[in-house]
Amino acid sequence: MTTWLNTPIQMQFRVIDGLSVRFAESADRDDHALLLSPWPESLLAFEPMWARLAERTHLVAVDLPGFGHSQRRDALLSPRAMGEFVIRAADAFGLEHPHVIGPDIGTAAGLFAAALHPGRLRSLVVGSGGAAVPLQLGSRLKDWVEAPDLDSFRSADPRQIVAGALTGIQQYALPEAVREDYLSSYEGDRMVESMRYVRTYPAELPVLRDLLPQIQTPVQIIAGRRDPAVPPVNAEFLHQRLPHSKLDIIDVGHFTWEDAADQYAALVTAWWDEGHPTAGPAAAR
Repeated sequence: MTTWLNTPIQMQFRVIDGLSVRFAESADRDDHALLLSPWPESLLAFEPMWARLAERTHLVAVDLPGFGHSQRRDALLSPRAMGEFVIRAADAFGLEHPHVIGPDIGTAAGLFAAALHPGRLRSLVVGSGGAAVPLQLGSRLKDWVEAPDLDSFRSADPRQIVAGALTGIQQYALPEAVREDYLSSYEGDRMVESMRYVRTYPAELPVLRDLLPQIQTPVQIIAGRRDPAVPPVNAEFLHQRLPHSKLDIIDVGHFTWEDAADQYAALVTAWWDEGHPTAGPAAAR
């Protein structure tokens, strides 16, 4: 099944690991990249830079299980489990040594994938995702993580929760069809159930912290200087511990991939083209 919107991204579904997963794919190229949907959005978050990234790279974007319009499996709603799914998704699309772009929730998942499968990924682009230990999150996200249970969120209108989050997109005119895709992605219980992923951060991020120094995959970190949900201290935390990383903090809020799509795409293509420079923390800017 193909979903047609007024967008260069044409979406389809396929079964991966027994789940119906929505994806989009660009024309074949010699280089390959797997793009992981941010939350509470979908793979359409990559629309503003899709054409530029696809010029020389074969792109496969996926809505991760339980996010966007992909089927949920509760056992995958943690960064470590999702990291394993990232590898299975790469296998399903025949991506032997891909770049991975994993902003937001894809940050921890991508780093777990790199840590647990050394040499499997060519490079990572991450950022705007929780990483610091102890937790360094904005008040709303922190409330979702630390609430005693999810019951208090079940009576809320999920479309209003998502719409509230999307007010953080301030410099990009979100197309109405894309906005509706985001809103419909989390209808019913999908928004509340997707919170389970970030609620594992207190247990899983300390494990990831201890793995970071072992990750040999080159990592480009991109964060928003004015991110109210995931402050840039999370990006700095990663940069200080990863052996081969580059950090760029750009002057926008949380949604760097949309509010600063041209700058984000330029950083990604330079990262891919320049052979992944392995600058240390002193190179952060």
